[in-house]
Amino acid sequence: MVSSRSFAASSPIPIDVGRQLFVDDYLIDESTLLKTFHKATFHPNSPVLKPETPLELNNGVMPAAAPFGDGVWYDPKDKLFKIWYIGGYDDGFCYATSEDGIRWNRPNLDVVPGTNRVMAPIRNYMRNGASVWLDHHAKDPSERFKMFAYIQRGTGSWPRKQPDEPLPKGGRMASGYVYTSPDGIHWSKPTMTGGCGDNTSMFYNPFRKKWVFSIRKGRNGIGRARNFVEADDFVKGAAWKPEDVNMWLSCDKRDRMDPVLKHRAELYKVDCVGYESRMLGVFSVYLGPPNDIAYGQGFPKTNDLHAGFSRDGIDFERPDRSAFIACSRTPNTWNRGYLHPANGCCLVVGDQLRFYFAAFSGVSPAQGGGAFAGASTGMATLRRDGFASVGSGSGIGTLTTHGLTFKGKYMFVNADARSGELRVEALDEGGRLLPGFSAADCVPIKTDKTKIAVTWKGASDLQSLIGRVVKFRFHLAGTDLYSFWVSPDENGASHGYVGAGGPGFTGDTDTTGA
Repeated sequence: MVSSRSFAASSPIPIDVGRQLFVDDYLIDESTLLKTFHKATFHPNSPVLKPETPLELNNGVMPAAAPFGDGVWYDPKDKLFKIWYIGGYDDGFCYATSEDGIRWNRPNLDVVPGTNRVMAPIRNYMRNGASVWLDHHAKDPSERFKMFAYIQRGTGSWPRKQPDEPLPKGGRMASGYVYTSPDGIHWSKPTMTGGCGDNTSMFYNPFRKKWVFSIRKGRNGIGRARNFVEADDFVKGAAWKPEDVNMWLSCDKRDRMDPVLKHRAELYKVDCVGYESRMLGVFSVYLGPPNDIAYGQGFPKTNDLHAGFSRDGIDFERPDRSAFIACSRTPNTWNRGYLHPANGCCLVVGDQLRFYFAAFSGVSPAQGGGAFAGASTGMATLRRDGFASVGSGSGIGTLTTHGLTFKGKYMFVNADARSGELRVEALDEGGRLLPGFSAADCVPIKTDKTKIAVTWKGASDLQSLIGRVVKFRFHLAGTDLYSFWVSPDENGASHGYVGAGGPGFTGDTDTTGA
């Protein structure tokens, strides 16, 4: 247990958007509870996609079937999981669908007949990182899907027999390009972006209503870091100028060096998405070895994935500096190293969050090994809202929020109270108990669910408290609490963001209580 803490809040905090998580102390006035950060765990079916087709096997040279950024989304229009991924390292943009997100179907498409490519190869150029986004709010149906791709000059190590697909005039030796599509299969002609490096990516920030390009940038004394550009319009905003670019994120002294590799931590990549009341950031942290060693000895670099959180998508907190999803570091394992998160970051599937990512084994049948060989698609899961919990252990404890405001009337919690119970009481702005909403009046919660209604003996909802400044005090006995929220709907819809979606949702927010 930790001692009681107090954090001053200057004004009441509205909580109308999304489930309220405990990844930071922003809502907490006082607490005697212990906060615990949790890790995602590998799904037993991982890897859920691995090199199998001639395109993916790549003549045994750097085989790959994994999202190198790209994206994994649930499309409510077709009721399908959809993945975009790299088929053969540095080669095609491929596409597959699934009804359950575990077993994948590679459709035979008309873009390059006989394959599941969604973009023809470009002679003397090869792809690097990419980002695919499902834009539920696109005003133009032909732009429902959006993509950023980094294309660089090179021939790779495979035969190219397809016709040329020209890039825009004036393209650099290595350039970023953006595309749009009505279906994620047939893409527009490319538009060149402003200057950027490989592993640049993009996402949409729903809190600021901006498209964001997460740009790789090297900095003296820091190594790999990130800059960013914001734009109102995806395509127009891609033509940024140097003066539009802002310094953003990097690793710091709190990022732990790998004890074996002994290389400083560098921020390789940042992908973000709206999740409930926060922006979730998946930070790819590079721990070595240097490129020349990885290339020369034929094994992948070590990139672990970390979780970060923000209320505006710009200022991020990473209170837990240990890996959220770690590579194995073990030779001949599918996830030995070089983890890359899929764009979209996470999906909400029932009571779980799913995280899809690329992982590299370093195994390459035709050449024995390689830094970019043996890429497959892993999946890890986490309890919904399960990034952090506050708990009382085997004892008892309380947590009191700052003053909050809300327009909804139905209160819900995500909690595990199987070994004890949870009660909630409501206080006024001065900390005085509101009649009818005491802990004694609260119907005790003694179950483990990700959505549990909170009621009181004399009040089934918070209708009488709408418009008032209210503090909630949670009384925990042998319980872990993951989140709470006040919904306008009896079904518990949070009206927060749901990452890359999931079955039961109709868009990028929870309007159904699924």
